[in-house]
Order: sequence, then C-alpha cells, then structure tokens
Amino acid sequence: MGYQIAVIPGDGTGPEVVREGLKVLKAVREKENFKMDFTPYDLGGDRYLKTGEILPDSVLAEFRKFHAIYLGAIGHPDVKPGLLEQGILLRTRFTLDQYINLRPVKLYPGVDSPLKDKGPEHIYFVIVRENTEGLYTGAGGVLKRGTPDEVAVQESINTRKGVERCLRYAFQFCMKRNKARKLTMAAKTNVLNYASDLWMRVFQETAKEYPQVKTDYSHIDALCMWMVKNPEWYDVIVTDNLFGDIVTDLGAIIQGGLGIAAGGNINPDPGGVSMFEPMGGSAPKYTGKNVINPMAAISAAMMMLEHLGEKKAAERVEKAMMQVLAKHLKGMAAGEMGHTTSEVGDLVVKYL
Repeated sequence: MGYQIAVIPGDGTGPEVVREGLKVLKAVREKENFKMDFTPYDLGGDRYLKTGEILPDSVLAEFRKFHAIYLGAIGHPDVKPGLLEQGILLRTRFTLDQYINLRPVKLYPGVDSPLKDKGPEHIYFVIVRENTEGLYTGAGGVLKRGTPDEVAVQESINTRKGVERCLRYAFQFCMKRNKARKLTMAAKTNVLNYASDLWMRVFQETAKEYPQVKTDYSHIDALCMWMVKNPEWYDVIVTDNLFGDIVTDLGAIIQGGLGIAAGGNINPDPGGVSMFEPMGGSAPKYTGKNVINPMAAISAAMMMLEHLGEKKAAERVEKAMMQVLAKHLKGMAAGEMGHTTSEVGDLVVKYL
C-alpha cells in the first residue's frame, strides 16, 4: 500500500528537523517494504511575507486527499504572533476536524528529567486533548478597544457532540493502550459550572460503556501538581482544549523537554486526515546552524507511522531512537547534543 504525505517544513528550524524526519521515514520505508511519497508545501512566514498568503483554500482542499500531514514548525519573528498559528495550525485542525490532540509523555532511558528521583518507569502516560472547541474557537469580542472602558470577552464553546467524541476516543484509546486502563479526566468543576459540568456528566455516562476502565477525576490545577509529584499515577488523561494545551507542555518538560516531545492532531474517523508535529516551536535563533534536536520530529514521524498502521516500522524507529538517546546524545537542548542535527538523523538511520 502506498501512502501520500503532505509535508509542511514551515518556519525557522522546521525545515532542518523535517529533513531528518524524512530521512528516517525514507530509510524505514525501504526496510519495511512499503511505499510512502511526500509532497512539500511552502506554508509559513516566508511565503506570507512574499505573497500575503497564509493558507490558500486550494491548498486546504488538497490536504483532504492525503493520508497524513507532516509538519515542522510554524512561527516567524517578522510576522505578528498568532497570525500564522491561527491561519495555518488552527484553521487546518478545525477544517479537517482533527478533534483529538494526542500527546504521549514518555521518558526514555538516557534522557534526563528535571523531576528528582523519577525515571522511565515512572513517566509514561498519554494526554488526550480536545482540539477543536473550547476557548480556541475564537468566539467573543471587544468593546471600546483602547479606552479605559475596554471590555474583552472570550467564550469557551463546548458541545455535547464535541465533548462526547473526545471522551469516547479517550476511553477507547485507554482500552487499546492496555496498560493500567485508568482514565483521568481533568476539568474545573468547582468553578466552571457549565462547561466542566457538561464534561463531568458525559464522562460519567460514557464510563458505563467501558467497565474495564478505571475512572478518576482531578481539578486541572491539582493535576499540574500531581503530574510533577507523582507522574506514575497516570495512564491516560483527557481534558479540554485550553487545559490540554497547558498540561501537554508540562508533560513535555518532565519527559526531557521539547527536543523529544511530539504530538498528533488526529481525525480518527474513516477517511480523516491527521497531522503530526514536534511540540517545539520554530526556534528562529538556531535556524541554519545545524544544532537543533530533531528527535521530536522523528518521534512525530514514528507516531504518523503507527497511526497509518505501519506498527513494525514505528517500533523499528522507536528502538533506533532509544539506542541513539541512550548511547550518543549528551543532552537534549540545541547545541548540547554532542552531535549536529544531521548527525543525529544519520545515527537513527544507522540503528534502524
């Protein structure tokens, strides 16, 4: 079977890490004997500054024809913050209905966590974040802007359909993952009476369909504390868009930093197109220096392989990554690996 992949190298160091991810994908493609073709798209700050285009409708329509999208990074120092992120990332997520953001939080052997006395045996859980609703819908408005009487309203939109499909995915993922089979929902039921109440009611109702899954609830602020103190408590965590955005970054640092953290924007429906990316930003100060860590982009490629059903290839990539992390990298931060960006990609290919 052949896979058609749209590739968005993006801004800053995005093209450098995507280059290494593609290097690994092409190598594992040959070893596992499947076809995978790549179509590049020059979306990002440079295109916007040259043409004024952010994400043309024609390109968005083309994305629907691919099996997946592989993204490097979005964010340009010469473009107003938020313009590209909203115009490319959020628009793609919303239009392609990528309603799940999937974030594995896994500490690999050889990678340092800032958590005292915590090792790989303590840190391996997955965060399921609702990805198309909540505060990120852009609902709201401003009155009397720039005056002392200015009023800003940002509305969190939560539909029963959106909440239920996210929770159902989380329950099914917990079953498929088959670890502790424990699902923790995080919200703020003591303050956000309407939205969190909807999440809690649907969570409790859906749980009845999955008696094999143990359920747990945590206020989101308490979760941030317990993720640091006792990460081993967690198997799968499910939460809304804003809370999920925050706790996935917390998860990234406890697993060793943005150099290793990757995620997927998932449309799990038949024919849905999902997008995979490293968690780190475009890091423009490192652009062109060949010092950025490509492991997160390679991990995103691994997630894409698993999502597409190429599980043997995904396992091969992860095992190769683990060899490199344990034996070769001195650190995870840019310039501290003891190897260049391209050398790290070469090492992963070597261990395939």
